Amino acid sequence: MNEPLMPPPAPRQAGKDGKALVLEGVTRVFGMGDQSLRVLRGIDMTLNEGQIVALVGPSGAGKSTLLHIAGLLEQPTSGKVLVGGRNCAELGDGERTRFRQRTIGFVYQFHHLLPEFSARENVMIPQMIAGLSRREARERADQLLNMVGLSERASHRPARLSGGEQQRVAIVRGIANVPRVLLADEPTGNLDPQTAADVFAQLTHIVRGTGLSALIATHNLDLAAQMDRVVELRDGRLVERTL
Repeated sequence: MNEPLMPPPAPRQAGKDGKALVLEGVTRVFGMGDQSLRVLRGIDMTLNEGQIVALVGPSGAGKSTLLHIAGLLEQPTSGKVLVGGRNCAELGDGERTRFRQRTIGFVYQFHHLLPEFSARENVMIPQMIAGLSRREARERADQLLNMVGLSERASHRPARLSGGEQQRVAIVRGIANVPRVLLADEPTGNLDPQTAADVFAQLTHIVRGTGLSALIATHNLDLAAQMDRVVELRDGRLVERTL
């Protein structure tokens, strides 16, 4: 667990004034026939370098939409998204994809591992897409899996792994390219309480050990209380919350 990570495969994007992610006046409106649904109503948020922030709120509040916009998977209706000081609205589609691959990692509630590949290969694939050789990707995948206690399970396909093991593979896959920002959408929501606590402990250990910044959506207020800050999304607006 305490083994340091290998050097990043590409230079990290330096944050501006210590800010890893900044949302400025972000709105998201969905058209519904002649009507519109305003999901986000002017979101302002700063995620500082090395900070872990919990994103809480009722189901349907728009947490996943906010994460998709922050992760450059979805365009806001209006407003700005800055990652490492870069205004992502200025990026074309291809550049946006490449920038996202270098700077942002994702972990979802359901692991979304490729079932025909082993745990090792699932961690190797995003690295190879980013340009690492097969040998480099394999070495790094083995080290990452060792960090979460899965060295002996590296050759196993997802069907032979427990739910907690699958999610740990998903976590190290999300950080394999050493992103600046890690976005997690209910990463322990599909696990029993004890496994969820164990997986969350390993997730925060990795985030703090690598100096990542993380925005983690969760319904688990006990886990949220262990993070550096808690923000709540309600009625399309984001407010600081004390637990």
